[in-house]
Amino acid sequence: MTAASGKDRTRPSNGLSYVAGPTVPPLRDLTIPAFLARTVGHLAEREAAIFCGPGKRWTWEGLAQRVDRLAAGLLSLGLYNGDRIGIWAPNRPEWLLAQFATARIGLILVNINPAYRRYELEYALNKVGAKALITARQFKSSDYIAMLNDLAPELAQAIPGRLRSARLPELTTVIQLGDEPVPGMFRISEVMDMGKGGNSARLDAITAGLGPNDAINIQFTSGTTGAPKGATLTHRNIVNNARFCAKAMELTPQDRLAIPVPFYHCFGMVLGNLACVAAGATMVFPGEAFDALDTLKALSRENCTAVHGVPTMFAAMLDHPRFEEFDLRSLRTGIMAGSPCPISLMKKVVSQMHAREITIAYGMTETSPVSFQSDTRDSLERRVSTVGRIHPHVEVKIIDDAGRTVPVGEKGELLTRGYCVMKGYWEDPARTTEAIDTDGWMHTGDLATIDAEGYCNIVGRVKDMLIRGGENVYPREIEEFLLTNPAIQQAQVFGVPDERYGEEVCAWLVMAPGESMDEDAVRAFCKGQIAHYKIPRYVRFVSEFPMTITGKPQKFLMRDKMIEELGLSEAKTA
Repeated sequence: MTAASGKDRTRPSNGLSYVAGPTVPPLRDLTIPAFLARTVGHLAEREAAIFCGPGKRWTWEGLAQRVDRLAAGLLSLGLYNGDRIGIWAPNRPEWLLAQFATARIGLILVNINPAYRRYELEYALNKVGAKALITARQFKSSDYIAMLNDLAPELAQAIPGRLRSARLPELTTVIQLGDEPVPGMFRISEVMDMGKGGNSARLDAITAGLGPNDAINIQFTSGTTGAPKGATLTHRNIVNNARFCAKAMELTPQDRLAIPVPFYHCFGMVLGNLACVAAGATMVFPGEAFDALDTLKALSRENCTAVHGVPTMFAAMLDHPRFEEFDLRSLRTGIMAGSPCPISLMKKVVSQMHAREITIAYGMTETSPVSFQSDTRDSLERRVSTVGRIHPHVEVKIIDDAGRTVPVGEKGELLTRGYCVMKGYWEDPARTTEAIDTDGWMHTGDLATIDAEGYCNIVGRVKDMLIRGGENVYPREIEEFLLTNPAIQQAQVFGVPDERYGEEVCAWLVMAPGESMDEDAVRAFCKGQIAHYKIPRYVRFVSEFPMTITGKPQKFLMRDKMIEELGLSEAKTA
């Protein structure tokens, strides 16, 4: 990154929308296991993780011991440095162990959204050539075991660890989280038993051979064109991002951070789990997935000082009929991210939840994820109208269509450069080159402005993306799936405003000659194949789409028509 040369580059200079974060504290070239070992060495007997559902409480030393048992067990299965291992489960204790155990021996952890169904799971596992998969048995309406047996019927007759599947050719090993045996799969307790008395010297030798710039995590992001892309992150990427997020919240070993956001996303595993490692703070997990009442109980019983969430999570807690029963006076900070925060909601979070130092963060998976974050002392107005100021060791500029840096306050595409930029999209050099230019700038696709004080405001999206309840949804992915139905000839998908989720998915469809469907049939076609949040809430059947003179569909006209037809209005955020 360009040095600050003694000048404050967190504010634009020369009237242009360019900012660079401070160069202190310095970056650390640490691997995740070395990062964890430092915290364990200082805070061995302090509480590291509390899982409220199953009632598990681990010290830092206890966490490290369990991590090493799982790491040794994975080694005994023939999994080695560089192999990809998927994890398909909600927020369970085993997920946390897997996060650190895979890093301990250099396995690349592949995060799989618990909402994924067969179509998405098959693609993800094959895209990265996953050799192993850790899976829950079920979660909510998802029967993971049934879906896996559907994709790989060979499991029923396979010896665990020796799967040979036609549709999942690289996958040999499946580890399930249940206590009861499942044909063709190991139980995770068996794998942990294999690691008992594991050779710590061997683990240490493997860890010593890892490099901070090694790939260690793959997270799938939906693409504006085509199938999801595997953003590949390094130890250096996410360790340092976690450090700076923890610093922005002023976390210490006395803090207790409630993490109701999902592990499979950077919000949970980096801004939550790794940020706690950075500060030595205690991780508190209210449940397997967000539940307002469970989170309120955890905040109160565990005297949490910090909490993470998207705005809809905070709203759900504040609106819960039992909210007044809980003493939240211990709360101080946390991160709210994922979508804009209405000023009325921020005022309630501060006054009623006592989180007076709650921060706002902005980023993307490809930047590990955070590049902007508000300060604990920023005004409420700053926290609802901006996403804060630039993180350390990161550069950002706002450009116009010609690639020129725009004047302060003008709108353009936000570009990010620095240690946080991903290694690339897994085995996809073409799409990596599209996203990261030759000078190392990550083109975010977001429209933004930067003011004279260096505060950034996200004002729109260059890419055709919508955000539903904090989940990034890319219409092209849904369109391509819909077109696998032979009855559908053309599909256009876009977002419309929604009071609860920010945006909802709407699809306009042109049917093939002689074919017909109704809205329920379209949703039934999607159910079980794509994640629930991608399934269109609104479906309209049309004979043609409004087009430009060059033949491009005009989604803004479709969106305007739906807003009018449904009587919707845009959410106000400030």
